Parts: sequence; C-alpha cells; structure tokens
Amino acid sequence: MPKISLKNTFLATALSLSALMANAQHVHEPNLDKPEWSAPYQPFRIAGNLYYVGTYDLCSYLITTPKGNILINTGLAASAPMIKANIEALGFKLSDTKILLTSQAHFDHMGAMAAIKKMTGATLMLDAGDSAVVRDGGKSDYAMGDNDTMLFQPVEIDRILHDKDVIKLGDMQITMLHHPGHTKGSCSFLFDVKDDKRSYKVLIANMPTIITERSFSDIPAYPAIASDYAYTLKAMKGLSFDLWVASHASQFDLHKKHQPGDAYNPAAFMDRKGYDAQLADLQKDYDKKMNTTGK
Repeated sequence: MPKISLKNTFLATALSLSALMANAQHVHEPNLDKPEWSAPYQPFRIAGNLYYVGTYDLCSYLITTPKGNILINTGLAASAPMIKANIEALGFKLSDTKILLTSQAHFDHMGAMAAIKKMTGATLMLDAGDSAVVRDGGKSDYAMGDNDTMLFQPVEIDRILHDKDVIKLGDMQITMLHHPGHTKGSCSFLFDVKDDKRSYKVLIANMPTIITERSFSDIPAYPAIASDYAYTLKAMKGLSFDLWVASHASQFDLHKKHQPGDAYNPAAFMDRKGYDAQLADLQKDYDKKMNTTGK
C-alpha cells in the first residue's frame, strides 16, 4: 500500500472542502414581479436569417448560418426550455448553437446562459467590462450585487470582446459595440442580413437605461459610470442602420410592430424615429440625474 503524506492529505481535504463550498452556493434570482419576463411569445422571423426566440418581453435572438447558429441573450433561468422550444418551432436545433452572446450581464438576460452553454457546448463571447460579473454570477454587480449572493449561475467565458471586435461564423460577421453604463460591459451588435429582396443593416441595441437610484458619485464600484453613460448616449445617436431591436420588447414597441401570426415584414422594424425618441428620453433621464444628484 503506497504511503500518503500528511501534506497530501491536507491538500486533498482542502480541495474537497472547496468543492463542497462551491456546490453549497445557490443562485437566488431576484423576483421583480414582472410576469411578462417569463410569459411565452411565438417565435418569428425578423429579417433574413435573424429570428426572435425570446419571451414576451425578454428578447433572445437567433442568427442562423451554414456553419451553425448564434444565440444572443437567454432570459431568466427558467426560460431555457422555452428558448429551446422556440428555436425548434422555427425548424432549427438548439444543439446547432455555436456562439453565445449577451447584451448585458444582468440576471434577466444571463439567467439561462450556463444551462444553454452546457446543453450546446457553444462558445461564450462577452464584453470585457462584464467579465467579472459573469464569472461571479452577479455578486459584484454595482447596482444589484451584494458580494454574497449569486443572481445567476456563473459561466465560463471563452472569448473576451472589446469595442468593435468582430464575431465571425459561417457567412456572418457581427460587430460588437461597447455601450457601457447600464452595466460595465453593456453592448450592442451591428450586422447585415439579407432575404430574396434586399439586405438590411441590423442593430440589436442595448438601450442605456439608468437603474440605480444612487448618485453616480456614490458608486465606488463603478467610478466611470457617469462618463460611460455620456459616451454611450453620444455613440448610439451616431449609429446608422436599417432595422433595430433591443434587449427588452417594450423598448422598441415589439408588440405594436408584430403580432403572433403576422406575415414576414422586416419593414415593421424600420423605425429610426422610435429609436431617436428612445435615446432622447434616456438623455433627459441622464441629464436629470446629473443635475439633481451631482456627478
């Protein structure tokens, strides 16, 4: 029988305890009493090879390619089966998902990411600003984290993205745009799709809503928050696109533009006026925040 040193015994015990502690950490997803976040919604084709596969208000997008598919955002933890069913209802397979993206590292968009990554083996690509929050399950989030409670299951990141990095799969090229403020790594995605009539430049916009009630100067965990919001508002106003959608259906009036059963109609999402109006309202919110609470 081989000898086991005392040092090795202690090491093995420490590793076992660490594993037990890790397994003992539970996810406590906040309940914000928003039934529309988990309500089902019929999936549909938005334009070309871009599809809506999310819930009634939490948007998930599927981009298909000959080399596999890209899924953007996953909703709440319980939404994984719904997203899978939506993808299958459109005639695709969840298992064909090769790349996972998110527009922001909040539990309402990251909740099912770990489960879907496990089911598909897909590569998770993420804005650098949100990497720490994704790795600790939201504990270090400047607005909602408390350093003790995971808000979603932590996920292994396969590729860190920076502003204007390009994501490639098959014949698709997606440019990630760093739009921080809402989270440190909030981002939007810009890419082209086409159907048998024309091509469309599509923006999946992460709108810079303000979720903290604290003064920007009273957030030591995010000292650049005020300047990040200012940068994002300016950058987003200068974008050019044909169609736009967002992270929440309510942000781009999805339910006014599309009803379940409607025919394929990309033109419904040609709404520059609505986009500009949303940004104008968010600029007012930012200006009010700066004027009433200081910086």
